[in-house]
Amino acid sequence: MSGGVEWALHCCVVLTSVEEPVPATKLAELHDVSASYLAKQLQALSRAGLVRSVQGKAGGYVLTREPASITLLDVVEAVDAPGPAFTCTEIRQRGPLATPAEACTAPCPIAHAMAGADAAWREALRAVSIADLVRDVASASGPPAMARIGAWLTTPHA
Repeated sequence: MSGGVEWALHCCVVLTSVEEPVPATKLAELHDVSASYLAKQLQALSRAGLVRSVQGKAGGYVLTREPASITLLDVVEAVDAPGPAFTCTEIRQRGPLATPAEACTAPCPIAHAMAGADAAWREALRAVSIADLVRDVASASGPPAMARIGAWLTTPHA
């Protein structure tokens, strides 16, 4: 999983703390990350329909759906693509002791195990929403944390 997923998740969480659009540069400053790097993650979220860009002087990014309806899996797939984490290349059919293709009638046990792990991982990500993360941030950092973030995002800085 790329580091962009972490930044995208953080952006989704902090966007819940405000009602107006937040510029990518402000989000980058908050997270102390390069604005161009963060812009790529925001563009991926935008292409997936999770955020939208608002143009103009008061422009920036806003969530397009309620936080409870955006899952961690939605964000992961937006940033890192929806394909499987593991791809079997049928190694068992290679080398001096290769199994003939016609004998490979069932999935490779390794591919089978990895597919099961991938399904469990995706189900776990599907079970957690941005709203859940917001609740957990408030619980871990104290109830004022999200309000402080929202105030910082909406206050002009020099």
